[in-house]
Amino acid sequence: MSQSDEPVEAERQRQALRENARRIMRESDLPSLLRRLDRELLKGRGRFEEYDTLVLLKWGSGYTGRHIWVEVVDDTIRFRLTPHRICPTQVPLCDGEYHIFTPAMWRDRALLWSELQKYYAKPVAESSSD
Repeated sequence: MSQSDEPVEAERQRQALRENARRIMRESDLPSLLRRLDRELLKGRGRFEEYDTLVLLKWGSGYTGRHIWVEVVDDTIRFRLTPHRICPTQVPLCDGEYHIFTPAMWRDRALLWSELQKYYAKPVAESSSD
């Protein structure tokens, strides 16, 4: 592969990651659940930031800034948390930094909704810009 082909291949890989993330999000119905959380719990005060394989739902400002970080990796959905001890429960999978949902887990809309409510109740705090 020549150096001129590297940017093209990198963009192709990036597009493949984006398409996979889009497919997983669509199949899991997570975007509508996040909009529901914004509408029902945040009263429409949330704002979304979308990246290739990542979505942030942010709310608050200044010292009260909070967010829910959702990332698609391969066929799993990961919610980033404040680093903590590994959870003893088996659903979702926990590595101490992320709660990880396998396809069998994220296809359960009720489970995904109950987890989103937990992450809303105990979100990740953002550092202040001071």
